[in-house]
Amino acid sequence: MTRYVRVALTQTRNVFEPMPATVEQLSQLDGKLEALREANLAHHVELIEAAAAAGARAVGLGELFSGPYFALEENPLWFDMAENPVNGPSVTALAEAAARLGVVIVAPIFELDPESGSRFNSAVVLDADGTNLGRYRKNHIPAGKNERASFHETFYYGPGEGAVVMPGRNLSDNAHFPVFDTAIGPIGVAICYDRHFPVVATLAREGARLIFCPAVSFGVTSRRMWELEFAVDAARHGLFIAGSNRIGAEPPWTVEYYGASGFWGPGGKVEPVPDADLPSQLVVADLDLAGLAVPADSGWDLPRDARPEIY
Repeated sequence: MTRYVRVALTQTRNVFEPMPATVEQLSQLDGKLEALREANLAHHVELIEAAAAAGARAVGLGELFSGPYFALEENPLWFDMAENPVNGPSVTALAEAAARLGVVIVAPIFELDPESGSRFNSAVVLDADGTNLGRYRKNHIPAGKNERASFHETFYYGPGEGAVVMPGRNLSDNAHFPVFDTAIGPIGVAICYDRHFPVVATLAREGARLIFCPAVSFGVTSRRMWELEFAVDAARHGLFIAGSNRIGAEPPWTVEYYGASGFWGPGGKVEPVPDADLPSQLVVADLDLAGLAVPADSGWDLPRDARPEIY
């Protein structure tokens, strides 16, 4: 019998209020960043609880979920949002939720490495018993300007310097792209800008069957490519991709995030589960992970016939 796994994604934005009216007034948040984090953390725990109640066995949160997307400007105020990836406030609360609800959680945080003091854009993977399996660090860091706004991520954090994974729970031999051995199977993570590079190919080669791609995406070109990239990569590599994005604007900035969170598999886009009782900030789908072992109707066997040694 085909085994489906129900997976949920959050599609939301910063919920802390009141936010300053203008970028020039952001200094008003000095001393309030922990309250801001706590508001967003509580919001996401509620969404995780709703997803679990609807039968989800894994929940992927959005990129830098615990606050607004601050990289639209360069402001050292936001350095204080970086947190310990082992026992920081976000990871501690979410590990408790994972264990209590029996769900795998992919939690993208602003990481402060406790040993080196370096900052990273990371995703902590928590297994369904609350075990912290480790973290993937975003490897490609953008800085530039599109049709809507500029982005300054290199001001806040550097590219990954290798993933940190619990011994025995990494199925990958690649130091930069781990595949986490979770209760729902082997999963990988690619954060936002990573998706434009051959990351899915690498994770597929290392055994990932579901890849979470938390993102903060906006702009005309990004929107046009969002579904195309996921659809092609999922079909080409015979796996599922779960892409989550913010939606709406986050004051004091005016950039509109286009949402469009969803799931893609070898057969194309996976239709979400219709459930009127689900919060609007959740996108949920049933993924046929077991079916990935069945030969494709196309007759293609790309993993078998690939020649990575010549690429």
